[in-house]
Amino acid sequence: MFRKLDAVEKRFDELSTLLSDPAVIADTTRYRTLAKEQSDLKALVETYRTFRKVNLDLTNTQHLIKDERDPELRELAASEISQLEATATSLEQHLRLLLLPKDPNDEKNTLLEIRAGTGGEEAALFAAELFRMYQRYAETKKWKIEMLENNPTGLGGLKEVIVLISGERVYSRLKYESGIHRVQRVPATEASGRIHTSAVTVAVLPEAEDIDVQIDEKDLRVDVFRASGPGGQGVNRTDSAVRLTHLPSGLVVSCQDERSQHKNKARAMKILKSRLLDLEQQKQDDERTATRRSQVGSGDRSEKIRTYNFPQNRLTDHRIGLTIHNLTAIMEGDLEEVIQTLETHAQAEALKVSTIS
Repeated sequence: MFRKLDAVEKRFDELSTLLSDPAVIADTTRYRTLAKEQSDLKALVETYRTFRKVNLDLTNTQHLIKDERDPELRELAASEISQLEATATSLEQHLRLLLLPKDPNDEKNTLLEIRAGTGGEEAALFAAELFRMYQRYAETKKWKIEMLENNPTGLGGLKEVIVLISGERVYSRLKYESGIHRVQRVPATEASGRIHTSAVTVAVLPEAEDIDVQIDEKDLRVDVFRASGPGGQGVNRTDSAVRLTHLPSGLVVSCQDERSQHKNKARAMKILKSRLLDLEQQKQDDERTATRRSQVGSGDRSEKIRTYNFPQNRLTDHRIGLTIHNLTAIMEGDLEEVIQTLETHAQAEALKVSTIS
């Protein structure tokens, strides 16, 4: 590990020299690439340098305690050694985390798809509440949300909603949300007061860029049709809705929210590319069992990952055994504790795998 850290530090210093070279500064593209590389290494190098300093202080203090004859100074030095050892252990653990392979999708924007499952209108109402929860969380992170597809019900629920969330490290924060979210509560329409169980499916996909997925036009069937609507002026009187069918995979995507056929096709293509990228990554994950072990759950969207129990004001994440009795705040977007705990668990599992291998 330390040989690798030495090599990283050497590269970091090389980058510092290159970034002060007038020829590099004049080449905007190269300068930006090198600056990004240095920025990615900065936390690791700074932590390693702090770790080395702490270990040097520890060695010097250990030598001091051997030569010191004053009991009070020896006791003081022993206390300092204990603190330095604890700091060194903590820093080494942090270094191992920083050395773990980075998820290449962590920096990407994200497609969030929410669909009502079993439970009829109650599931659709909960889908709308989940969407609101993620909206509130996105607001705290200063992320931008762009609506791609929206299929509401007459009572204020959502059969389906697809949005693009843009901002800093969106995918890294939301990637563990994929799966079945189950709700237990008394529906507003339930006269007898019985608790019902409904389900909503959440999918979190990294936004695919052109370099990630390329679609051959001959593999694509494009159908246009008249968008459905609530009636009156809201009805689209032109064939602006678009349905894309990717023939090799069988994936079908429809978009009708925009009045422009061109805009609907662009949105549908964005969704299709992200789903194709997700399919390819799932295939790769299936081939790498070690990677799969390091994930929180399987990432399978048929997996029940979480229960929202309203009568008990309780959220339970079944993958890691997490229970929080503060559901009211969570539904208002206070998701940080849940997400941070999932991330910490995933890092711990990844460390186990790296130690084994």
